[in-house]
Amino acid sequence: VVHSGATALSSLCRNAAENTESRLPWDRFSSWLECVCVVTFDLELGQAIELVYPHDVKLTEKEKTSICYLSFPDSYSGCLGDTQFSFRLRQSVGRRSSWFGEDAYSRDAPVTLQRELAHFYGYVYFRQVKDAAVKRGYFQKSLVLVSRLPYVHLFQSLLQIIAPEYFEKLEPCLEAVCNEIDQWPSPVPGQTLNLPVIGVIMQVRIPSKNDKPSGSPVKQAQREVAPLMLPSIHELDLFKYCFLIHIQMLWELMLLGEPVVVMAPSPTVSSETVLALVSSIAPLRYCCDYRPYFTIHDPEFKEYTTRTQAPPNVILGVTNPFFIKTFQSWPHIIRLGELKMSGDLPKQVKVKKLAKLKTLDTKPGIYTSHKTFLQKDKSLIKRLLKGIQRKRPSEVQSAILRRHLLELTQSFIIPLERYLASLMPLQRSVTPWKTPPQIRPFSQEEFMGTLEHAGPQLTSVLKGDWIGLYRRFFRSPNFDGWYRLRQKEMTQKLECLHLEVICDADLLGWIKDKSEVEIVDLVVKLREKLMKAVRQQLPVKDGVLDKLEGYIQDYHPLSTEDLQTVLHRH
Repeated sequence: VVHSGATALSSLCRNAAENTESRLPWDRFSSWLECVCVVTFDLELGQAIELVYPHDVKLTEKEKTSICYLSFPDSYSGCLGDTQFSFRLRQSVGRRSSWFGEDAYSRDAPVTLQRELAHFYGYVYFRQVKDAAVKRGYFQKSLVLVSRLPYVHLFQSLLQIIAPEYFEKLEPCLEAVCNEIDQWPSPVPGQTLNLPVIGVIMQVRIPSKNDKPSGSPVKQAQREVAPLMLPSIHELDLFKYCFLIHIQMLWELMLLGEPVVVMAPSPTVSSETVLALVSSIAPLRYCCDYRPYFTIHDPEFKEYTTRTQAPPNVILGVTNPFFIKTFQSWPHIIRLGELKMSGDLPKQVKVKKLAKLKTLDTKPGIYTSHKTFLQKDKSLIKRLLKGIQRKRPSEVQSAILRRHLLELTQSFIIPLERYLASLMPLQRSVTPWKTPPQIRPFSQEEFMGTLEHAGPQLTSVLKGDWIGLYRRFFRSPNFDGWYRLRQKEMTQKLECLHLEVICDADLLGWIKDKSEVEIVDLVVKLREKLMKAVRQQLPVKDGVLDKLEGYIQDYHPLSTEDLQTVLHRH
């Protein structure tokens, strides 16, 4: 009975993939999107949700209101024609996630591309055109993809294909698109997928946490229908920003989780800038809140603009000039003009004192008193300028910049990873008959002592106050998030080691002189370990769980009924 129960438990996990054939309607759709919304302008109600698809998706009233306000540019942006941008909103408290616990995606995806559990992303395609048939003289409507996945490039590319079709053919077109998405394979890290939608095949590769940082997309065999190949599902062009010469300062602000406001002329510039900044510390996950597009109607507006306490650890992208007054007490404000896409280096802004940020016509600039811990890398700017002279494509320039930021983050993180590895108990101290030894606690001072011989200077040429940067980092939510994740991974690794040691042990020899109670106690503990390993999908070696099931079946002297009684008592 114990054996069959354990077998059923682990088989449940292993056979999950096979069971997808008998899946529920919209299962595959919901592995990509939560829903699709159409937001329109109603003369009496203002912005209103016209349609949510699939129809049975339940959004709370608070979520619907937020989506309405975030799906339209505010009146100051003056967006005529088609506009694309992104937002991120907090889910209502108590909402049950469609995704719980550990699934294969969250186990294998990079930390920067995990599904959101407490927020939704909104990817917007807004159209505003003159229309004499409408009372106000303008047709205004947004098509919004709501998802838990931060695949900004993929979903904005998808909108470019489906939104123009939708505005022409309306709901039947949307229904057909959603049905097509429900036929897509689920996103699996490491796989290249072909995603068909209204006659176009988008080909994308889902990144895996095992990818090498410099890895380029795998080339695929040619198909009869030439696919639209997206080089990335989430990366943005970093080269078009007017703060490139200060990228290192901004990297530090992101690393330290400092409160930052991005004031931009449009939701497009606002959302792209916030998302680019958040991605600048990859492969480290940005653990603070961030809002690519934020309005005064946001439920968190009061919470984030109160002057009675220090500004929160959040990046806000805004377009309303009213915010200049509201955020005067914030320590870092980036004021942007329109992005230039000429291939030349955009006109670079200056770092200015916060005191100069007073009027609505404040000039573009980075208003901060932050003193950088590290010296500026002048060779990077020279390389980018040389690229402009040689007419190097923008995407190549962007790749150079991304590579520089990646190496900078890795130089910062490697000493931390090295120190963390030293906190793990030695493998030989893990024995089958004892609880695994504890992981040693993280000591900031002990870590600082390792920097002289094993610090960032081993991989980075940048000079500066690295120790000061680490001390500030330890006080940030990004350190807390990184350390919690690593601690969880190390605990799981220790659990796996213990399981492997148990499976290699001479259990038959151990139970020879043991009483029935001791043997039952062992069986109970093995069963608990098996259930935990299956529930948490621990990355144990092949065959370990099967061997454990065998032990539970073989090593007990009691009758099945007696053993079952004892086990149920436990």
